[in-house]
Amino acid sequence: MKKMRSEKILLIGGRNKASALASSLLSQGYHVIVVNDSREDCMKLAEMKGLTVYYGDGTKPYVLDEAGAGSCRIAIALTSKDEDNLVACQICKRNFDVKKTVSLVSDPKKTEFFHQMGVDSVVCAISAVTNIIQQQAFVDDLVNIIPVGLGMVQILEVHIPGGAVVAGKKLWEIDLPKEVVVGCILRNDTALIPRGDTRINEGDTLVLIARNSQERMAIEVLTER
Repeated sequence: MKKMRSEKILLIGGRNKASALASSLLSQGYHVIVVNDSREDCMKLAEMKGLTVYYGDGTKPYVLDEAGAGSCRIAIALTSKDEDNLVACQICKRNFDVKKTVSLVSDPKKTEFFHQMGVDSVVCAISAVTNIIQQQAFVDDLVNIIPVGLGMVQILEVHIPGGAVVAGKKLWEIDLPKEVVVGCILRNDTALIPRGDTRINEGDTLVLIARNSQERMAIEVLTER
């Protein structure tokens, strides 16, 4: 039986992102709490064994209080609204003394502002991809988007290059490390939530959740030509 870690991690919003990240964290023994304002999403998330789910608006102090934000070491805001993510992180920090807050943002121009407003880590997929392109980095310089906990878990993006061995294969056919989860596929202007029979195309960008020791192996598998 996996020993439960003492650290509690709070995830706010983001059904699919929360599901993938919670699955990885739970597998490492963390106590994970999710707050979501969609009853349907909560019901789906509650199917995950060991996950504590609260229905409510994560920008409301009383909801976060009920969810036990005060006992959480890390809070990660995953909603689709930048302003909600900022408010949730500020409340967690100021009202509940959460040690580390992490926020998603859709606009890279907001990154510095979020830092100025007290958010510890700000995540923007657009900025990450731009940096990779500018640096002409493929594997060695791949950006680590979110270090979670003590750097044990990472969320990263891997671009599938032309001629990649995995291009044209279904997800279940790809020999990824056990502790790597494909949370999302960015294809043109669309974000796809993958299934086992989803086929990977050249030019896709895969959003991965991985243990710190597994990400390089996953990158090598996905970018091999």
